[in-house]
Amino acid sequence: MSLIENLFSRSPFDLLQKHMDKVLVCVEKVTPLYEAYIQRDVEKTTEIAAEISKLEHSADLTKNEIRNNLNRGILLSIRRVDLLDILSLQDSLADKAEDIGILMTLKNMKAVKNIEKDFETFLQKNIEAVHLVGQMISDLPKLMEYTFGGSEAKKIRQQAYDVSCLEHEVDIIQYTLLKKLYNMDKPLEYTCFNLWINIIKTIASLNNLSEKLANKLSMLLENN
Repeated sequence: MSLIENLFSRSPFDLLQKHMDKVLVCVEKVTPLYEAYIQRDVEKTTEIAAEISKLEHSADLTKNEIRNNLNRGILLSIRRVDLLDILSLQDSLADKAEDIGILMTLKNMKAVKNIEKDFETFLQKNIEAVHLVGQMISDLPKLMEYTFGGSEAKKIRQQAYDVSCLEHEVDIIQYTLLKKLYNMDKPLEYTCFNLWINIIKTIASLNNLSEKLANKLSMLLENN
């Protein structure tokens, strides 16, 4: 029996966790990326963006490894369609981190002073949401041991609720950021304005995808 078959014969969550670990490393790089970007350190920004791209590719390889080994008659503790949905959502988080890296290498821009503090909080909360769903993935093996019930099920539901609360907080901060950008006394030039809007939207997708993933994981409780 191959290593991957051995893993799946025990639990499908082992490789989901392996993939999620790579996704988390990828997403965590967005913080130093932003720090280099607002310091207008083009070389460092480009370097970190390239690291994110390599990490995303590594996560892709793990995703493909999992997908390519799902049709070998291995018994899974959850439906294959659910496993693939979870895997796809996890992978989308790494994709968005790579997109942020690309956006921040398009143009060397100054930090916008009146949104800087809100932006840092906004970024932090988006990454926090990814960490929360990462913890949910880590807790799934314990949930399976309790046949998707008991205290572990309550913990998963609470974590899903926490992600939902974060999503609401992020929506409020995003609205504040956008309102400030649209109502600046001295408007930004169009290319800078448009790029900041796209950066904000792409960062916000980290939280939106995290909520979708948290909801999907919570639904496992109802389907098993």
